[in-house]
Amino acid sequence: MMTERLHLQMRFLLSFLVAVICVNQACGDELNSSSNRSFTIDFDNDTFLKDGKPFVYISGGMHYFRVPHYYWKDRLNKLVAAGMDAVQTYVAWNLHEPLPGVYDFKGQQDIAKFLTTAQDAGLLVILRVGPYICAEWEYGGLPAWLLSDNETMTVRTVDKKYLKAVDRWLSVFLPLVKPYLYSNGGPVIMVQVENEYGSYRAISCSHDYIAHLRDTFRSYLGNDILLFTTDGNALELLKCGAIDGVYGTVDFGPTPDAKAAFAPMRQWNPKGPLVNGECYTGWLDYWGGGHAHGSTRDLIVGLQAIRDLNASVNMYMFEGGTSFGYMNGADPTFSICPTSYDYDAPLTESGDITDKYMAIRNMMSKYKVLPDVPPNIPKYAYGAVTMSRVGSVLSLLSILSTSSVLKSIYPLNMEQANHFYGFVLYRHVLTNSFSSSVFQALGIRDRGYVLIDGFPRGVLDRNGANSFNANGYPGQTVDIIVENQGRLNYGGQINDNKKGLISNVTFGGKVLTNWEMHPLDFSNVFEHLNDRTLKFRNHKDTDRLQFPNEPTVYKGEFVLQTDKPYDTFLQMCGWFKGQAFINGFNLGRYWPIRGPQVTLYVPAGVLYESPNPNVIVLVELEHSPSMAKSGNVDYVQFVDKPIINSRCYNSASVEKIYTPSVNEYGRQRIK
Repeated sequence: MMTERLHLQMRFLLSFLVAVICVNQACGDELNSSSNRSFTIDFDNDTFLKDGKPFVYISGGMHYFRVPHYYWKDRLNKLVAAGMDAVQTYVAWNLHEPLPGVYDFKGQQDIAKFLTTAQDAGLLVILRVGPYICAEWEYGGLPAWLLSDNETMTVRTVDKKYLKAVDRWLSVFLPLVKPYLYSNGGPVIMVQVENEYGSYRAISCSHDYIAHLRDTFRSYLGNDILLFTTDGNALELLKCGAIDGVYGTVDFGPTPDAKAAFAPMRQWNPKGPLVNGECYTGWLDYWGGGHAHGSTRDLIVGLQAIRDLNASVNMYMFEGGTSFGYMNGADPTFSICPTSYDYDAPLTESGDITDKYMAIRNMMSKYKVLPDVPPNIPKYAYGAVTMSRVGSVLSLLSILSTSSVLKSIYPLNMEQANHFYGFVLYRHVLTNSFSSSVFQALGIRDRGYVLIDGFPRGVLDRNGANSFNANGYPGQTVDIIVENQGRLNYGGQINDNKKGLISNVTFGGKVLTNWEMHPLDFSNVFEHLNDRTLKFRNHKDTDRLQFPNEPTVYKGEFVLQTDKPYDTFLQMCGWFKGQAFINGFNLGRYWPIRGPQVTLYVPAGVLYESPNPNVIVLVELEHSPSMAKSGNVDYVQFVDKPIINSRCYNSASVEKIYTPSVNEYGRQRIK
């Protein structure tokens, strides 16, 4: 073991020596006026060297893809005001390459702008490229199209199909990043290879895979950049996740005994700086649970213990942000993360200062002079907005399903249909009679609403009932509207991540054959709401109440009564479960009856200034408020404070949920 560690140190020293010689001889195409900038490791003195001087950093985690891009500057300035030296972020491959070979680096995905904004704020950047990132993000950041026509592919291995996609992605992304490396005048001091690979050891412990990534990163980024890995603080995890030529670091939650927590890293790296890449400020939430709470006192004690060891640390998260749209992830065995990724972080989901933030700032003020704290972004309560029923999903099918209808003897999963997120409708016409027979879909991924001849008959759920009894007769239409609730982002089960119907449907024990698949796109509704002829609407369908468990579309309009748009929160009490959109922007999922999230964050940038109307569309899958009590009016409420630790059963009753502490969550997942 000691020989391996010494070999690792020699590899590092040799690589940096070569880089220095190259600079002194003015070789390579990256040499410019920034060639005297360097970020390296001094193994003899167990420290980083920034421009040749010992350097210890404290960093805050913030994902550029979870914070509206027009607020990046605000949040990064708040990191600086809290004493941070750097910001750490993952890279979401699935957002940048939504389809094979199709790339997006604009607007919210403009990572180059994020890097320059961080540098302008005075921050260094620690970039966690992956390609796998976990992050409680859909499929751990992997693009869902990897699952199309790849029935046997195993991700995070040397599987040829997987590596082909990874190599193509890295050939585009890494050259884009190279100008922003610290040695080239940019803010990026460290780049992470993969992510907690040691925790994947039950599926694969392929050093060939990590070596392939290491060599690919080096080929595009050169030898000047410090590459690193991050794993849980256990030696068996480092044995699988770390590799020669890449500096192995660890992550762990706040503890007063930081020396003991760092012991596995020191055993793996006898020399070199100590790094905690994820010191947890809070924890993640799941639908149906409470909002996680991380002790401020424990965090400060833990940070101080790390600093007393002259070790570097990143706080995960400093701001959690929001998993807008369909981008939430899920943990084994399919515990679903909500839209909010607040994380009980020092900055709230909407970027507000907390007591935890001020405690960190007070600690850091002992070591450096800090600028004033920027003010919070103003919030506004716009009040109630009446919602009217547009029609059931079935009645709107002609506008919701604009792509070609797919036909197959057996159901195709969503990936085979090249429809990767959201919803799909499966349709079958019965040819036999069934009397109180079992209707079953063992392969429901993840929640399905079954209608026979347009009437709701049952709800199927991968975590609950996958069958019910029903009658059926020849010529009747069976529709199953299936919701993809977010792919697993962690553990070996990420290789079982297909969505929709992934196996046959039976009725009375008989396999149903001959299916139509209709991919659904609810953004299409906005193109038709102002069509006053409303040709797509069935007026008889519109004028009635929603049936229980009948997926239905609602709309509402309001004009701002303020001088400009302000951040706000959409309070969903009284509604049951569904998806919310404003002006075509997908705010995310709501499920207030489960909690702990009751409100959805609405950033100002998605709202229209007066006199333009703002249009809300809800895809309510199960129950509207008017169904709970006769005479109720369906409405939503815009409030100026979030509710993320409650559940509500109707519009007049909000029940606070017990808040477990971080320790009660068993903070470290089973690694």
